Amino acid sequence: MDLSPFYRWAAAFPAKPGAMLREEAVASQPEMTSAKEAFRILYASSDARWHSGRIPVSGMLYLPDGAAPKGGWPLVAWGHGTLGIADICAPSWTGFKPRDASYINRWLEAGFAVVATDYQGLGGPGPHPYLHWGAEARSLLDAVRAALGAKPGLIANEVLVAGHSQGSGAALGAATIWRDYAPELNILGAVATALNTTFPEGPVSLPVRNSSNMFLSLVAGGLHDDGPRIDDIVSPAGKQLLDMARRGCSRQMGELARELKVRSLAETLSISQEELDDLRIPVTDMPMGSLSVPLFIGTGLADTTLPPHRQYAAVLALCASRNIVAWHRYEGLTHDGVLHGSFADALAFARTVIEGGEAKSQCHDVVPPGPPGDARPGAIFNSD
Repeated sequence: MDLSPFYRWAAAFPAKPGAMLREEAVASQPEMTSAKEAFRILYASSDARWHSGRIPVSGMLYLPDGAAPKGGWPLVAWGHGTLGIADICAPSWTGFKPRDASYINRWLEAGFAVVATDYQGLGGPGPHPYLHWGAEARSLLDAVRAALGAKPGLIANEVLVAGHSQGSGAALGAATIWRDYAPELNILGAVATALNTTFPEGPVSLPVRNSSNMFLSLVAGGLHDDGPRIDDIVSPAGKQLLDMARRGCSRQMGELARELKVRSLAETLSISQEELDDLRIPVTDMPMGSLSVPLFIGTGLADTTLPPHRQYAAVLALCASRNIVAWHRYEGLTHDGVLHGSFADALAFARTVIEGGEAKSQCHDVVPPGPPGDARPGAIFNSD
């Protein structure tokens, strides 16, 4: 889809990823009352999924109200949750959902600049490799490079990477690769809510996630290139969902899935689970190892989209690799609700690492959670 000429880049790319290609001032969303300036941005990044070289990636950059502190505002690099894979789902074009816009505003109100990537192929050219953590991580880190280069003196090289659900993989991935991919950046910590990352070598074995919302991972980037196309392995219901995925966003996908009564990934496909296992790429699987920065992980104990036990398995793997992990669990908060419900703790974590304090690990207190509980009435945005 062609959104506007802003999202296309016909000139030569700079030698290194992370250069700002263009920016334009835009109006802030109504929820962003603490944004003094807002910019739609296009920057150079690198393709980690199809290895096609330099690519343009779009996003947003927000500066908070008031005068910048000496050295500039610290920066939050934000990775959004699932919105879809069609270009029109890019938040720099469509706008953020009220939940996310309000969340970004809270960081601005706290005195942080925020750069928010759309991710590779969401807005910019090419397909969007949904949930591919390596691609998302590069999109996030190159957005940081672009923001620092575009606003010298206004933004400090004091960076927190943060993301929710899909974006949790981007944040964790950025914390994993930044020392090799972007060592000039000063990444001080990572915040991940509704964690979707998996560690196949971790202490807890998990079944492959085969819920119906994993269909998007097969549509763009989740199948091996030498196998059949997604068009050739879908069921009749899957064909309808595939058509919608290519022109609509997650809300429309969810409405259609409910209309078609599709509840599992198997119902979208014409092949068996065993055949699918040979074709798919484990896009959320990460290797064990030290991330070299402290981690804040927020889990809603009423999350039915990414149940607490799946997030516990990832936390246990991170702890087994001797990472500093502050795992906060929130009774009654859902997949959506944990984003805002964890903000006060995430902000305290951010201020600690930015001010040079020592983040405290809670790995000694990691115990298996039970099944998802009931949602707490009255908590904001607290519905899955």
